[in-house]
Amino acid sequence: MAEYVKFVDVTKCDGCRACMVACKNWNDLPPEPQDFLGSMQSHPNVTADTWNVLTFVEHENSKGNLEYLFRHSACFHCTNAACEKVCPENAISYTDFGTVVIDQDTCVGCGYCVQNCPFDVISLKEYKDKDGKEYRKAHKCTMCTDRLEEGMQPACVTTCHTGAMEFGEKDAMIKKAEQRVKEIKGKFPNAMVYNPQGVGGTHTVYVLAEKPSVYGLPENPKVPTSAVVWKDYAQPIGKMMLGATTMAVVGAFISNKIFNKDGHGHEEDGGGSHE
Repeated sequence: MAEYVKFVDVTKCDGCRACMVACKNWNDLPPEPQDFLGSMQSHPNVTADTWNVLTFVEHENSKGNLEYLFRHSACFHCTNAACEKVCPENAISYTDFGTVVIDQDTCVGCGYCVQNCPFDVISLKEYKDKDGKEYRKAHKCTMCTDRLEEGMQPACVTTCHTGAMEFGEKDAMIKKAEQRVKEIKGKFPNAMVYNPQGVGGTHTVYVLAEKPSVYGLPENPKVPTSAVVWKDYAQPIGKMMLGATTMAVVGAFISNKIFNKDGHGHEEDGGGSHE
C-alpha cells in the first residue's frame, strides 16, 4: 500500500480554525475551556483533548512589515518516530498509510512518548476506573486513520475552505510542496518545505513562509541516539537472550533511566526546541 502525506501550505491558511472544529467533531473530543491568551490563538498547544491547534505568530518580515503567520499544528507522523521507539509496551505503531497510532488498550500511560516527542504533540489524559483508581493514557492526532481505512480523507483536510491542506500519495504531495515553494519565493524569500530528515521525514509536510524556528518548530529534530540503541539493538538482542518476560522487567527499568527527561540518565541529543 502506498504511503500518504498531509500537505499543509501555511501561506494559504486564513486562520479560520475549521480544522480544529472538524477534528473535535469527528473524534468526539470534549470541549476544553481556556483562559484568554491575549492573542488570536485559542490554545497554547495541542492537548489530550485538542489534537490540532491553529497557531498564530506575530512576525516582522524582511521588509519591516508586521504580519501574522498561521500554522495548523498537529502530530507530524514521523517516519522514524521517537515515540514508537521509546514505548516500553509496544503500544505505538505505524500503519500502512504511514501514520503513527497509539493502541489505547496497550498504553500504560508511562509518559515516555510525551517526553521524547521532538514536536510536543503527545499528551497524557487522566481517567478513573470503576473503583476510583486513577490511570493515564497517551493521546494525539491519528491523522484520522479510521477514515483512511474507509477510503476517506482526514477530517481537517476536508473542511479546509482555502485549500491550505491536501492529502494524497507521498511522492505527489512532496512534489507539489516543492513546486509551491518555487512559486512563492518572490514574496517569501525564506520559504521552504519542512519535512525534517532527522526523523526520517514526516507524513505531515509543510510549506513554511519563514524558517521553522519562527513558527516555534525545531530546525533539525532528531530521534535520540539512546532511543535508537534501545529499540533497534538492545531490545531485540535482550529478548533473544533473556526471554520476553524477563526483558519486560529489565526494559521498564532501563526505559525509566534513559527515556525520562527528568531522570539523570537521559541523553539529550535530539530533542530540539519545542512548540
